[in-house]
Amino acid sequence: MHYKDQLNRTIFISRLPQRIVSLVPSQTELLVDLGLEDRIVGVTKFCVHPKGLKNRLTIVGGTKNYRMEVIEKLQPDLIIGNKEENERVGIEELMINYPVWMSNICSVEDSFGMITDLGDLLGASVQAEKVVRRLKFNFSRSLPRKGSAIYLIWNDPIMVAGRGTFINEMLEFAGFSNMVRSARYPGLSPEELIGYNPDYLLLSSEPYPFGESHRSFFQSLLPHSKIGLVDGEMFSWYGSRLLHARDYFETL
Repeated sequence: MHYKDQLNRTIFISRLPQRIVSLVPSQTELLVDLGLEDRIVGVTKFCVHPKGLKNRLTIVGGTKNYRMEVIEKLQPDLIIGNKEENERVGIEELMINYPVWMSNICSVEDSFGMITDLGDLLGASVQAEKVVRRLKFNFSRSLPRKGSAIYLIWNDPIMVAGRGTFINEMLEFAGFSNMVRSARYPGLSPEELIGYNPDYLLLSSEPYPFGESHRSFFQSLLPHSKIGLVDGEMFSWYGSRLLHARDYFETL
């Protein structure tokens, strides 16, 4: 069977995949929630959900660097990756020897499509349809507006989430107006951050693990802003973790 991924690439699968390597934490969790845990043979060290899963499976590296010899021993019949999270050179090397299905997520609609497509590809279309139906209901109702915001993903140098990102979509859904107009993940100087003077400065738990000391520092820069430590998974994981996003955003 031929399938197209979200990069518009065609991959050939000769039979229903039984040995899957997942290189993306949010998609690993999705596979489990679709009832496919028994078919996953390899994951990354960052695949922390569900708890204990990575201890039961073979770790093939991180999301950027892969242990090719370990993957070879696993003999996967499908590898699942993501354009943004995975490193291009390594992915292209894997594509030579294995079917690699890639997602490309910039919007909530892209997430719905990814879930549906993986359900079709893996013989779990009924389960995937149930997840998508619940997500569409959750995201069909808007949340109250909260104010302007800047979302930090990294410190020293300061990097923020801009336009054209999944995080930007989630910020808008959660009720924040993203002040950063630049695309992707631009850097900001402390002076530029002060110049924005947002209502909210959101410090994500990942990929950089912001903590209380960082909150205190940024509060000194922005005395009139509300500085919040937020769960990065709720803003950036685009699999079944989205089922918990609305409830979380309502608590902010």
